[in-house]
Amino acid sequence: MYFQHVYDKTLAQASYFIGCQAKGEAIVIDAKRDIDTYLDIAKQNNMTITHIAETHIHADFLTGSRELAKVTGAKMYLSDEGGPDWQYEFDHVGLKNGDIIKVGNLSLEVVHTPGHTPESISFLLTDHPATDEPVMLFTGDFVFVGDIGRPDLLEKAAGLKGTQDAGAKQMYKSIEKFASLPAHIQVWPGHGAGSACGKALGAVPSSTVGYEKIRNWAFQYENNEQGFTDYLLADQPEPPKYFAMMKKLNKVDRPLLVEVPKHARLSKAEFLDAYEKGMTIIDTRNKTDFANGFIPDTINIQGNNSFATWCGWILNYEEQFILIADESQMDELTRKLMRIGLDNIYGYIDNVAEMGFELQKSDVISIDEFKNQIGKTNVQIVDVRGEAEYNAAHVEGAINLFTGTLKDNLGRIDTKKEVVIHCQSGDRAAIAASLLRKNGIRVKNYSAGMAEWKKYNNLTVSN
Repeated sequence: MYFQHVYDKTLAQASYFIGCQAKGEAIVIDAKRDIDTYLDIAKQNNMTITHIAETHIHADFLTGSRELAKVTGAKMYLSDEGGPDWQYEFDHVGLKNGDIIKVGNLSLEVVHTPGHTPESISFLLTDHPATDEPVMLFTGDFVFVGDIGRPDLLEKAAGLKGTQDAGAKQMYKSIEKFASLPAHIQVWPGHGAGSACGKALGAVPSSTVGYEKIRNWAFQYENNEQGFTDYLLADQPEPPKYFAMMKKLNKVDRPLLVEVPKHARLSKAEFLDAYEKGMTIIDTRNKTDFANGFIPDTINIQGNNSFATWCGWILNYEEQFILIADESQMDELTRKLMRIGLDNIYGYIDNVAEMGFELQKSDVISIDEFKNQIGKTNVQIVDVRGEAEYNAAHVEGAINLFTGTLKDNLGRIDTKKEVVIHCQSGDRAAIAASLLRKNGIRVKNYSAGMAEWKKYNNLTVSN
């Protein structure tokens, strides 16, 4: 058997290429959208991708399974569990609990594991030339290393009211099913640390059934369904805004993008024309370079591992946008964006100084300056971290407006006061400061944030 774990660290998302070398056939599970990765693996190992499978209708990325099927001609094997509202709306081979997929000398048994979503399935792999016992379980967003999938996304991200409690109860039953499996079976989940599909995912890529039964919190609530549900639903991170769009696009028919597109470097005239028309411009430089000189009305989203997630919070899927980035970064940035379906890149520029603007600067303040602002009646302190972080510890008097939902809460900014923002270590505050500036609100940014504040044992309060 050939096995390769393909990991996109920008979305903390795992996919799997599994092949039977004797027959030259392979299956890909939960493919990312830049599918050249799998085509290269197949070519390098003299295999043909004959099967493509999904564990569930994903909320956190736009799957590339349909693109991969179009290029390879492989059949797609997708869940038919979960009821009429959870059926894929394009051609596929439907799977029910207990069904078997055969890939050369390998077999994958379908196990219905609802909870994260109603149609969620896992795949129990047996490598028949070696043994007739199953050896691997591909769990998608069911069981992670040290955590399990959250059941509240449908309610919070997709607006399906009343679904999180039902999902939590389904998850409890699915956990009981998982616990009955042999301890030696390897567990390969769909996500690692940093994913918003759970709240405490481990950093190692895989585990075993036996290890999870010992270490995973979800297996410590035997005969206590209510305690399990209460813990599972508490303190989950805010689901990114784009999750609702992913749920839709992964379920319905849509245009396919089978290659990573190349984007044009815009001339000064092309850029200025788009700028004057109000097109959104994302400056991907690091926050320090941005703070030292930026084109007015541009938004700073650094091109790091969180780039796509923040673009998913901020950008509109229906509108074109421009990137400010080096040419050498464009392939990587394009891949990150296409993985969540943000394909509307109009073009890019790589030098802000050449566009003819008088560049603006951010007002970044030190910890001593920040201390001087606290308690003043004419100052509003805004903490742009997540709600759970704020509730755990925040500066007395600060209000909480999360960066991702800041645009929807501009009315809570008191423009009659001096506004001072901060986050944990400056990245989210850089996005927030640029968004506020774009909306005509000048702010001071305590960029070192709570990381520095706590480092020097300054006072915090909790809710």
